Amino acid sequence: MLHVKTIEGQFDAKGMKVAIIATRFNDFIVDRLVGGAVDYLARHGASREDMTIVRLPGAFEMPIAAKKLAASGKYDGIVALGAVIRGATPHFDFVCNEAAKGLAQVSLEFNLPVGFGLLTCDTLDQAIERAGSKGGNKGVEAASAMLETFRVLEQI
Repeated sequence: MLHVKTIEGQFDAKGMKVAIIATRFNDFIVDRLVGGAVDYLARHGASREDMTIVRLPGAFEMPIAAKKLAASGKYDGIVALGAVIRGATPHFDFVCNEAAKGLAQVSLEFNLPVGFGLLTCDTLDQAIERAGSKGGNKGVEAASAMLETFRVLEQI
């Protein structure tokens, strides 16, 4: 008989130190994501004093801040939150792609979970839907993904 061990993450954030990177661009959307992430982590045991919110101009700057935070060794996880809404030029694609690649690289380089909550939307309505409307709150989802990944990595 084959024995299989399943490793699953727990949703206990007690004692965790978390950095939340949040963009100022489209802050009327991003503030909702931040509120969702902070509330989620607090409801799962994290102390608000153990959460650090870092504000950045935009999504392109997220990887360098994440790298600096990860290198500090002060945090158990990072939640990256922002909103990029497509315009008439290819700028959207460059910003979104580089932010995603950079955040993934930081996660792998430092063995640190990074919750990816960068909205990449075609319209303002799509962003509003994903920031606490009918599409849920992607800040909550990013915090949840970071927390569960952290707990899984502890067991591996």
